[in-house]
Amino acid sequence: MTDNFLKKIDNTWTLFLDRDGVINERIWGGYVTNPDEYIFLPGVLDSIAVFSSIFNKIIIITNQQGIGKGIMTEGELKVVHDYMIKEIRLAGGEIDGIYYCPDLAEKNDNCRKPSTNMAQKAVGDFPEIDLTKSIIVGDSPSDIEFGINAGMHTVFVMHENDESSSSGLADFEVKSLADLKTIIQKK
Repeated sequence: MTDNFLKKIDNTWTLFLDRDGVINERIWGGYVTNPDEYIFLPGVLDSIAVFSSIFNKIIIITNQQGIGKGIMTEGELKVVHDYMIKEIRLAGGEIDGIYYCPDLAEKNDNCRKPSTNMAQKAVGDFPEIDLTKSIIVGDSPSDIEFGINAGMHTVFVMHENDESSSSGLADFEVKSLADLKTIIQKK
């Protein structure tokens, strides 16, 4: 693992963030279906505000198969995302785009991470994004594989008491988005 790329970050870079487990608490075995269930992880709002002054773009990339399972609708997801964006803006941060995949994991040719489909959509909407000058921060192996497949730098969020790992594939590991903020500010 190497963090040398962190020294190169400037306002031409893009930060891609997974949502559940990176920005908000993950509901293990379930889905965040409304704003009452959406709980920001400690330090996230301040971190995104700082990142907004460092990175050119901040993009959220999230698998949301709860839609494909019929547990929630795209409208309900929009309400959750509108709440998230409002709170991030109130804290001084900005999210430039949110891309989600409603597909079931079993669907052939689905858009879920580790597919680069959502990254390609972001590049289509924001042609200035250079994926080689981008970082994905995620808490699952599929997030890291997504970043590798797209040619990005990868940061794995390793939660306490969490047995998942990036299997050594990530460029760098942190305990939280707030930890990454502290590290980037020191570079």
